[in-house]
Amino acid sequence: MVAMVLASRGISTPAEAREYLSCDRQLTDPFRLRDMGKAAARVAKALEAKEKICVFGDYDVDGITATCLLTDYLRSAGGDCIPYIPGRLEEGYGLNPIAIDQLHKQGVKLIITVDCGITAVEEAALCASLGIELVITDHHECKDVLPTAVAVVDAHRPDCTYPHKDLSGVGVAFKLAAALHGDQTEILRRYADMVCLGTVADVMPLTGENRVFVAHGLESLKNTTRPGILALMRLSGCDKSDMTANAVGYTLAPRINAAGRMGRIELATELFLTEDPKRGEALANALCELNKQRQNVESDIYRQAVEMLPEEQLPDAIVLADETWHQGVVGIVASRIAEEYCCPTFLICLDGEHGKASSRSYGGFNLFSSLTTLSSLLESYGGHELAAGFTIGRSNIPAFREQVGALARAYYKDDGPRTVLEADCTVKPELLTVNNIDSLARMEPCGNGCAKPVLVVTDVTVDRVSMVGNGRHVRMRLKSGRYALQAIWFSTTEKTASLAEGDVVDVAFIPQINEFRGERSVQLNVQDIRPACKAECSVDTTLYRKLCCGEIDREGAQKLLPDRNTLGMVWRYLAMAPDGYLEETPTTLCRKIVRWTGLPLDLGKLLTCLDIFADVGLLEKQRLRRSLGIRLLPAAGKADLMESPTLQRLLKESE
Repeated sequence: MVAMVLASRGISTPAEAREYLSCDRQLTDPFRLRDMGKAAARVAKALEAKEKICVFGDYDVDGITATCLLTDYLRSAGGDCIPYIPGRLEEGYGLNPIAIDQLHKQGVKLIITVDCGITAVEEAALCASLGIELVITDHHECKDVLPTAVAVVDAHRPDCTYPHKDLSGVGVAFKLAAALHGDQTEILRRYADMVCLGTVADVMPLTGENRVFVAHGLESLKNTTRPGILALMRLSGCDKSDMTANAVGYTLAPRINAAGRMGRIELATELFLTEDPKRGEALANALCELNKQRQNVESDIYRQAVEMLPEEQLPDAIVLADETWHQGVVGIVASRIAEEYCCPTFLICLDGEHGKASSRSYGGFNLFSSLTTLSSLLESYGGHELAAGFTIGRSNIPAFREQVGALARAYYKDDGPRTVLEADCTVKPELLTVNNIDSLARMEPCGNGCAKPVLVVTDVTVDRVSMVGNGRHVRMRLKSGRYALQAIWFSTTEKTASLAEGDVVDVAFIPQINEFRGERSVQLNVQDIRPACKAECSVDTTLYRKLCCGEIDREGAQKLLPDRNTLGMVWRYLAMAPDGYLEETPTTLCRKIVRWTGLPLDLGKLLTCLDIFADVGLLEKQRLRRSLGIRLLPAAGKADLMESPTLQRLLKESE
């Protein structure tokens, strides 16, 4: 089973497989990072001279762990070191004049940034004017001009040849501690848990050195002696004996993140640094409570944002703004909306004539590159391709909305469907045994860059469907010949799944072992279901999009033009809808028609048929998140399809 998955990912030799799965590779010399020698020398000088040092971080898990790791190490080396993480709401992200002035008054002589600083050109100049020296360590994308500092350590520097470009902020902080100490193995033993938490929470690829960090970190978390982390694991229900990257990302990280999001960052830093079990328990309790508050605020913002979306055609990029939104929470909501509506999302918290935004990508749309292109509209920006933030004047928001929408439209123009789930391989039901699924544990740790295997079984019959979890999840029994498979589809319903007993489907799933009363059995954790097809069903919509944009040529029009049989086939299927209404994703609707007729149909041609029917008043359609809502209309007399502007345009272009 492992070999099948690896082969599907392009790995063809045992040597490549060992390289891909290895969690014990030798770590790269930290001094291969550009400016690391300068950084280590300046920090060593500060330690020797007993200078006051500040480790300046970020308010997310990556920044918090980076701050605590380096602070703890420098203190253990005899340093006079204080941690500083700016208030998310009061100061915002990164180095800022308020913090620099405060640190200057406290007598700080050296600031070391972690997980921030790479774009702090003006702030670096302010430090220099006050006699504060600056060492920058970061992992975000660089702009054209680097800050002036004693050292700027970032693998994304164009002149940096470090082979692992995807280190997290805490990963770079680890490298600085290792450079100072001289023994990476010892530093990893001491801080693997922190490096693991930050790396997973920041969704770094679990390849190369990151794989080593996370594998060792998960083992460290199983045996942690940090009172705060131990208490947080217990209170959040983490199983110490079975720590996974998934548990870190979805259980521990949100609770640690809540401190920064809700304006109580000191709770998280103390959680890592305290040596008092009672204090650790209190801090863990406080973080769990903050996380509940965050969830409530998130739900309110999500509801408000969705209500602001247009009911008709959704934009290619969602840009929304409001005066009441919580700056610390909008990033999570942006991520949720981007996933649900399949487009990049920008949520702006307005304050007077300015706004601070959090954005999340979808489908590979590069946020950092897009913000660079639109930088003339922004006051400041930073981040990377998947997540970014910026500050913008209120008056520039309409122009930004229009221009970022145009960038997204151009990016997606010739692409296939945005809602694509990539599966590793198709398997036969008889391979889904407990032993085979157990063997997939060799692929751990799984996460970004080394995803949990997604397998597919085809042409299985939905034998039984029931709702569980107070109606929030679907449990199914699937049959294929003499084999019966148990499956569960979380956070969906029979309606949203468009599923009924007797359907013949293809199922994409993550295999897992279900344990109940000492019995272990295979369970399919369903990721998606589609109707099985008897004939070809292409999901390419390139020609349809060219038609919508007025750019279709003669050859494209000829291919897209539906004949009378195709129009009749689609209409007859729609006419069977109960109460004249159906709600499906376009791809599912296309596959259901193909299965019903046994004839080929491509998605672009189906969408064209729907437009023709809508033109002449036979139906109305509405985009509902990922789905289409189609309602048949009572036609006054017999509709003439030749009156459809869509059909006339295709006929004209195809001549």
